[in-house]
Amino acid sequence: MEKLQELIKSADTLKALEEVRIEIFGKKGVLALEFAKMKSVPNEEKKAFAQNLNIQKAKLTDIYETKRLVLESFALRQMMREDGVDVTLFNGINESGALHPVNETMNKIIDYFVSMNFSLEEGSFIEDDFHNFEALNLPKHHPARDMQDTFYLNDDLVLRTHTSPVQIRTMMREDVKPPIRMISPGSVFRRDFDVTHTPMFHQIEGLVVDKAGEISFANLKFILEDFLRYMFGDVKVRFRPSFFPFTEPSAEVDISCVFCDGLGCRICSKTGWLEVLGSGMVDPNVFKAVGEGYEDVSGYAFGLGVERFAMLIHKIPDLRSLFEGDIRLLEQFR
Repeated sequence: MEKLQELIKSADTLKALEEVRIEIFGKKGVLALEFAKMKSVPNEEKKAFAQNLNIQKAKLTDIYETKRLVLESFALRQMMREDGVDVTLFNGINESGALHPVNETMNKIIDYFVSMNFSLEEGSFIEDDFHNFEALNLPKHHPARDMQDTFYLNDDLVLRTHTSPVQIRTMMREDVKPPIRMISPGSVFRRDFDVTHTPMFHQIEGLVVDKAGEISFANLKFILEDFLRYMFGDVKVRFRPSFFPFTEPSAEVDISCVFCDGLGCRICSKTGWLEVLGSGMVDPNVFKAVGEGYEDVSGYAFGLGVERFAMLIHKIPDLRSLFEGDIRLLEQFR
């Protein structure tokens, strides 16, 4: 029996152990042959013979089961090493995401004006001719319409060319009366595509309306100077006379060039100034178009392109790169 015990203990694989099991415990195995000898054992010795065989069988069974558990555990560990997933494989440097520079810039602009008690108003991308043009002192065939290359859906519907229609619709709402302080951010659409223009871009326009005499150009000048220094730091700000159909007087607003600190470079065409937004006092014809409740008011308005601000803040030379989805550019803003 000691040889059988050693035979079991010497098995080094489950396959070898199974061969040993058949050799010892099988139908034609060693134990089966030993039990078969009981036929020739005298009756008075059979009981002792059977008890001894059962004791030996129990010992061999215990040794076999112990060996089987050891080999199964070893085989399981071996399989896990060969088939297991290396959980450290993807545990590299974790890269955090970030807002797109246009969204980041828009949020920063919105935060400023909301902090100055401006309400946030939004509108539809599709507008009718009245709200997009006529109410803004741009009647049909007005030459100023050529300033905006428009996507027409039919003779009356367009993809909005600016967010000014939101201002008109807000003033025409029954639940809204002066005083009004609002901004209208969102996407706008024009048939342009070059280094500084894309067919879809983002604008934020502002409007302040109050009783006549309560609002002046000085108010407009103060809020825009404070806003531009909030966005660009310690820059100089200047106002240049300009023309917009919906404001009178109107002014373009420039800041000292952020690339050369106003000394003059290729970006600012050697002038030392960069144009950043348009502004002016609301034209009385706009208030006439809005209708009742706006007979004795005054106000100012302004508008800016969000992409223009994003390009200046991050010094991006080509506007189109903001919309190409190039991960090499976008990952710089993580």
